[in-house]
Amino acid sequence: MKSLARFVLAGCLTAGAGVAHADDPDFLRSFQGNFAGKGIVKVTTDAPTVNVSCRFNSDATSSSLSLDGSCRGLIVVTRAISADLRSSGTKYSGTYVGSRTGPAQLSGSRSGNAINLGIRWAKEVNGDRTAQMTVEKNGKDGMRLTVIDVDPKTGERVITTRIDLRRT
Repeated sequence: MKSLARFVLAGCLTAGAGVAHADDPDFLRSFQGNFAGKGIVKVTTDAPTVNVSCRFNSDATSSSLSLDGSCRGLIVVTRAISADLRSSGTKYSGTYVGSRTGPAQLSGSRSGNAINLGIRWAKEVNGDRTAQMTVEKNGKDGMRLTVIDVDPKTGERVITTRIDLRRT
């Protein structure tokens, strides 16, 4: 379920969003704690939508965020997920582990209330190895993760993951 992998990646990075700049020492640290949420995932750009639920424990410092958790879809499919995200000035980079394709690389920067990340999958997903993720701050304790990929048949951008998380 490659889309589940994208969803997981999105969920892992959710804790990185905030209203402060990446170089603000409280930015990542403010996401220390536990998060849970629900959303949708598509295994491929033309696959049916699957409802998912996730739980994450996050360990955050002023310059890093580590997430460990799991996501469940179709009641019987559960996947362990982890991600490590680091900031250096206004830039973000990291690794996501949980995709069937292997570890994915993340890199990007913050704009307003969102962190925009490029994803580099270990193997092809939807015809290439790239996708885009946006992590948006949604109120004081909420965030939205969105992964967008390009449909190889139509060339159109498709939302393959959208997860809303809340601090628990």
